[in-house]
Amino acid sequence: MRHFQYFKLVLFLLIISTSLAAQNQILTSATKKAIIDSLCTKLESHYVYPDVAKKMTEGIRNRVKNHAYDTISNGQVFAKILTDDLHSINQDGHLGVDYSATLIPPEVPGEPPTQQVIDDFKKRGENDNYGFRKVEILEGNIGYLKLNAFWNGDWIKETATGAMAFLSNTDAIILDLRDNHGFAPDGVVLIESYFFADETHMTDQINNDEHTIRQYWTLPVVPGKKLASKNLFILVSNGTFSAGEDFAYNMQAQKRATVIGETTGGGAHGTRPYRLNEHFSASIPFSYSINPITKTDWEGKGVQPDVKVSKEQALLEAQIAALKTIIAESKNNNDRAKYLNDLLIKRQRESEALKDGGKK
Repeated sequence: MRHFQYFKLVLFLLIISTSLAAQNQILTSATKKAIIDSLCTKLESHYVYPDVAKKMTEGIRNRVKNHAYDTISNGQVFAKILTDDLHSINQDGHLGVDYSATLIPPEVPGEPPTQQVIDDFKKRGENDNYGFRKVEILEGNIGYLKLNAFWNGDWIKETATGAMAFLSNTDAIILDLRDNHGFAPDGVVLIESYFFADETHMTDQINNDEHTIRQYWTLPVVPGKKLASKNLFILVSNGTFSAGEDFAYNMQAQKRATVIGETTGGGAHGTRPYRLNEHFSASIPFSYSINPITKTDWEGKGVQPDVKVSKEQALLEAQIAALKTIIAESKNNNDRAKYLNDLLIKRQRESEALKDGGKK
């Protein structure tokens, strides 16, 4: 999503996160009708697939006629039931209705979030180290980076530079996205760029709101060293979502990485919040991706791993795969080859033990 839409999401998250301790609102019939009318209007105006939007609004309207919402007076319950009803028609993981006990300010078209809002959200990223949870060198000179989010590319440059520099002398790299739930596409592009020597066309984003197509290419230059010659292994799970899936899917399509783990969550759509009233908003996907190689995306299907194993098994399997590539490149060094072969046998035994343990 573009930077303005990205920071609209930032503002929304800040509002929702401050509402948890507040009192819930008692809903009237008139309020519920207004919320549903606004939701249907927003879906038909903005949802990425207009025909699907029509099915969802018809489904919600039919629920109203059948008095499905008559007895609901709790805001959080109403939001959840509306979300469940939308998902019963369209399993879009980015789509949903949210309740905030704190007042949601009116939307002002064209007005960006204040600098204070941006600074506050950036501070949250800093406090989480922008999702960079662990970087280390595993036995066999295998680099390992656990990355739990993709924050704004400009914000993560310094942290990414340090992490990639630490990994630059390894013989293979494992990027752990098993707990990565996504966020900013320009953060994805920055990390992708470390693994390509030349500018590479990664994906296109079709924006239904703006009626535009935006191409995403890797950067010709990154802070610090590129890792374009490193064998890359990406760990995923059924919890990997959104921008985390974007990274894994596009790297797999480019045959630049081996993806190991579970089928991912299946959320490919760009999303932003739309205000329904002073306490309700809807997260509505407004864009979709098309990979230039596959001519599609992972929406509803998830990223299909090259090596399908449980998320608990994925790290060992990646180490085994990495060791095999390193051994193949170490044939002229007998001492190192023996060490690596012994380590490979050890990891294979650990993997078998973990599999056997899971069957008990």
